[in-house]
Amino acid sequence: MRKIDGKIRCVIYDCDGVLFDSLEANTKLYNDLCALVGRHPLREEEMQYVHMHTVFEALHFIFGKEDDLEKKAVEILKQKQVDLKNYVMYLKMEPHLLQTLEKLKEKGILRAINTNRTTSMKYIMERFNLWPHFEMVVTALDVQNPKPHPESIQKILREFNLREEEAVFVGDSEVDQQTAKASGIQFVAYKNKNMVKDAYIEDHLDLFRMI
Repeated sequence: MRKIDGKIRCVIYDCDGVLFDSLEANTKLYNDLCALVGRHPLREEEMQYVHMHTVFEALHFIFGKEDDLEKKAVEILKQKQVDLKNYVMYLKMEPHLLQTLEKLKEKGILRAINTNRTTSMKYIMERFNLWPHFEMVVTALDVQNPKPHPESIQKILREFNLREEEAVFVGDSEVDQQTAKASGIQFVAYKNKNMVKDAYIEDHLDLFRMI
């Protein structure tokens, strides 16, 4: 476990797979959509994709190659036949998350979320009472270019008047890794041993051994 370079003033977190184990929630959501449009359940590669991308990117990836299914799925969401907030209950908060966030606050370190989720993020923040634990939340709705484009990270840095070396991004996917690299900030891989070349933690509290 290597140390992070420099004095860190802000920790930025991805949501799915980092703050929460969202496998069950996302699987239920997209399999329900598959059933409603008359398609087979998610394939493995589709299941992996939906965790890292916006809902509309996910719909295009899953349904875009099949006649009119993408259009049907989008319409189902717009009409709230499937309501994103109903799947929040299946999220499981990662161990020691709140303890870590409180400790960061005590140390005067800013806390932010950078996620490709869209409207569902506000329901997550409310259900788990996370608003007091973060100074900023950036979703795919807040930028023109979602991750892996650096716009979301740049938005956070501007808001807090930070230099790139003063922030670190905790993520679990290649999309997160690419986002950090594109924005010039350091990356910490969470529970993803395929990214061991970067800083790596198995538990949120491990972060304090590095910063």
